[in-house]
Amino acid sequence: MNGQQRVNIKPGLEVDIVLKQDQPTGKLTRGIVKDLLTKSPTHPHGIKVRLTNGQVGRVKQVVTGASE
Repeated sequence: MNGQQRVNIKPGLEVDIVLKQDQPTGKLTRGIVKDLLTKSPTHPHGIKVRLTNGQVGRVKQVVTGASE
């Protein structure tokens, strides 16, 4: 599942995000969603979220439930 649609992202899901400082390299960071920061239903670069560890970035893919 990709991270461009807000309906796919819920608190508690495990996701891969790109942090602001990692945007040029595309390095992914894995974590658990705490808050959704993007209000619009979709975003071309991914929905912005805050992870439980406080990091903020845009969701590139949802890990939890991806194989279901």
